[in-house]
Amino acid sequence: MNTGDTVETTRRALTARFESAAIESASLDARILIGHILGLDLTGLITSAQRLLTDNESARLEDFARRRLAGEPVARIVGEKEFWGLPLKLSPATLVPRPDTETVVELALELLRADGVTNRPLRIADLGTGSGAILLALLSELPTAQGFGTDISEQALQTATANAAHVGLADRATFIACDYASGLSGPFDLIVSNPPYIRAVDIDGLAVEVRNHDPHAALDGGADGLDAYRALIPQAAGLLAPGAILIVEAGEGQSCLINGLMTLAGLRSTGAPKADLGGIPRAVAARKMPR
Repeated sequence: MNTGDTVETTRRALTARFESAAIESASLDARILIGHILGLDLTGLITSAQRLLTDNESARLEDFARRRLAGEPVARIVGEKEFWGLPLKLSPATLVPRPDTETVVELALELLRADGVTNRPLRIADLGTGSGAILLALLSELPTAQGFGTDISEQALQTATANAAHVGLADRATFIACDYASGLSGPFDLIVSNPPYIRAVDIDGLAVEVRNHDPHAALDGGADGLDAYRALIPQAAGLLAPGAILIVEAGEGQSCLINGLMTLAGLRSTGAPKADLGGIPRAVAARKMPR
């Protein structure tokens, strides 16, 4: 970046560099990176268009630009990603929350509302919580619920705990170090999870933003991508209250197989999986039926 250039000139130049590197979100990425350094939102960037960048700002932006051009996601560079309207901090031990995962939140709220229980003191568990994204999104919509997030990574749990405090939900969120549900005691009214589901042989073919920057353990689902489901679904089934719901995120082409694992665990499907904005069946749900 050139010292003394205006915000607008810098934004245009950075967008052009990203476009030349075939970065699809070139304009958005440029705005986010400049806005982060200058502490400005979109409106602020517009009103400050003729402001000159300082030497320090230009140097920081050039460092950010090089990292983005090398394939590092914008969210990793700025250390934060919005999910369900909540600003969440990231760490090397957490996935970058993606819009596809909001499908799990949407389905959970739909099913709970249909049951008429959203105002009850629900107990919710999020298995493999990472940044806490799913759990905190649900707690933000369910003001009387208590949430429990698990992860085997202490660093991820530290990140989730900090996020809960940052968004004002620390009093209703508890984080526990364990493998999926192994450290939990039921009953729960809702259990959710976005486990690793990428087939091991497919990881090298993922986009560089994912392959080189998301934690490998949060991606690798084993030979067929279903290892995590085989572990967590029976655990979750044993912790659900009668009538309670398990919802998991699924990879493309996995929803039928996951439904089968849920059936084997004694759960009954709630219906067709909920598709994400790309039309992929993304959220798979089943219910523990009363005996």
